[in-house]
Amino acid sequence: MKFKFLLSFLFFFGAITLSHASFPVKRTVATTTTLSDNISSDVGSDEFYSPAAKASDDKVVGILLWVFLWPFAAHRWYYGKPIGWNILFILTFGGLGVWAIVDLVNIITDNF
Repeated sequence: MKFKFLLSFLFFFGAITLSHASFPVKRTVATTTTLSDNISSDVGSDEFYSPAAKASDDKVVGILLWVFLWPFAAHRWYYGKPIGWNILFILTFGGLGVWAIVDLVNIITDNF
């Protein structure tokens, strides 16, 4: 009797857990741009840039922030990570350095 009750209890709560998301899901629509959208009529203007050059600048800035200011989570603030996680990073001194090294690897591999 106890075994049947335990199985039905586990099945019931398992079904409830799997049927509802425990976090809000935000749907995003992917947009595509063409090369002509990024090029202005005046090629010599400051508006003309390469997306690849912009990404490498972000990576360099992120690495420099990590190198000089990692105890203050400057790289995490720069990339817009959640405030609570940034404060936890500061209080735990970057997870005693482990979390900080994981962040550096993620910045270098463009997974951050």
